[in-house]
Amino acid sequence: MRSDALFIGVEVDEDVARDPQLAARLAEVCPVDIYATAEDGTLRIVEENLDECVLCRLCIDATPPATVRVLKLYEEGAVLA
Repeated sequence: MRSDALFIGVEVDEDVARDPQLAARLAEVCPVDIYATAEDGTLRIVEENLDECVLCRLCIDATPPATVRVLKLYEEGAVLA
């Protein structure tokens, strides 16, 4: 997770990050391009876009339960439920 983000942090389980299908799905659903796919098909988090998160939950809904966590840093790291 990016250490200089002010508002939002994202944690993604390693199994999801290594799965090309889930990585592509995350890149597709995020309206502010926080997620992208690397050349090898794995997930890449676009750290400079983290604070653009609109808390839409699309990334959470697109993956298995509890594998993507959106942290509200402005609320002491509360997890988006």
